[in-house]
Amino acid sequence: MSDSHDTALASGHTHIFLGAGHEKNERKTWGVIALCSAMMIAEIVGGSMFGSLALVADGLHMSTHAGAMLIAALAYTYARKHANDPRFVFGTGKLGDLAGFTSAIILAMIAMLIGYEAIARFMSPVAIHFNQAIPIAVLGLIVNIVSAWLLSGDDHHGHSHGHSHGHGHAHDGHEEHNGHDHDEGAQTIETAAGRFSISIFENGVPPVFRIESDSADAAALSMQDLIVTTIRPDGSRQTFTFARKSAFLESTSQIPEPHAFKAVVKLPDGEHSVAFEEHAHDSEDHVDARDHNMRAAYIHVIADAAVSVLAIIGLLLAKLFGWLWMDPLAGMVGALVIANWSYGLVRDTGGILMDMRPNEKMLEKVRATVEMAGDKLIDLHVWRLGPGHFGAVISVVTDEPQHGPAFYHAALRQLKGLSHITVEVIAP
Repeated sequence: MSDSHDTALASGHTHIFLGAGHEKNERKTWGVIALCSAMMIAEIVGGSMFGSLALVADGLHMSTHAGAMLIAALAYTYARKHANDPRFVFGTGKLGDLAGFTSAIILAMIAMLIGYEAIARFMSPVAIHFNQAIPIAVLGLIVNIVSAWLLSGDDHHGHSHGHSHGHGHAHDGHEEHNGHDHDEGAQTIETAAGRFSISIFENGVPPVFRIESDSADAAALSMQDLIVTTIRPDGSRQTFTFARKSAFLESTSQIPEPHAFKAVVKLPDGEHSVAFEEHAHDSEDHVDARDHNMRAAYIHVIADAAVSVLAIIGLLLAKLFGWLWMDPLAGMVGALVIANWSYGLVRDTGGILMDMRPNEKMLEKVRATVEMAGDKLIDLHVWRLGPGHFGAVISVVTDEPQHGPAFYHAALRQLKGLSHITVEVIAP
């Protein structure tokens, strides 16, 4: 016999899994399209009026640049307008990844075309009109720098900031600990019985309090002697009881996010207050909030800027020293750089579109939440729904009547980034 329940935790019962800066990034992308379109029109019209084929050619190149940006902008707009469309079972959060994947394919094609043209020019050098080509390359570089500035401000070219804290202990396991190795965030309490240390531990498990001491008298503290009450800025309170775990005491329930509160620790000699604050993020525990659509747009701009820089260098060396081979060599280097960026984008977005397991930390935290309750996890799937949003499907076997779907929704609600969950509870 089984019981199941499905709900979207972070968004009520909606399925809106767009990134935090979705509308801001949408506006940025349309702004870059406007800039590129204006430059494209100016170059084509100017080149036609003054008889400059090179200027017309660069204007046409700018049109492909604007076209690539248009893919990103339309994806943002469509995803936003259809975020509540019930036809999209898990929302439109992955539309940006689809646009990023498409842009990556276009980048790969551009790299192949540049590489082909470079090889052709190695074999059959052509005359270069330096006095026209160099200013146009500089103009293109300026446009790309401005575009990159317009698109900047988000972490679309590296790892995103997730949610982990440095207020745990830097060791693995739950039963063995030497009592001396405190990570950042541990708070010390001096009492007549000895010195206590209280910290928040979440190394691969849902966050819990741990209390330990170097004093033999303090280490003998019974679970009945200890109660911790958290008081949050909004005045809400939560009380925690503890269980013995070898050399330390550990809270029997997990600590909800955020971890910024005053903790009142009740000991035999009275009450002691300590404060916890959010600490620096740990790169190993990121919630992947990267916007691959914006990342693709940014890479298009940076790739174009890199080609412009290489073209300027190649043209200057060819003009000054007569090294005509420098121009195609610069093109070949640019093609390799663009191909490398394209590969990384295809790998990341393709994995998301195929629902590859995106985050081992999230998987282990879900698993640890179930195991902490003493139940058996028989099936677990975690995948990315959109920037900063994960979905999970779990099947649990339990003989505890109170451990129904609602129990696990309440427990898993504390995991930052887990926005949608389906729970199936099976009686043994």
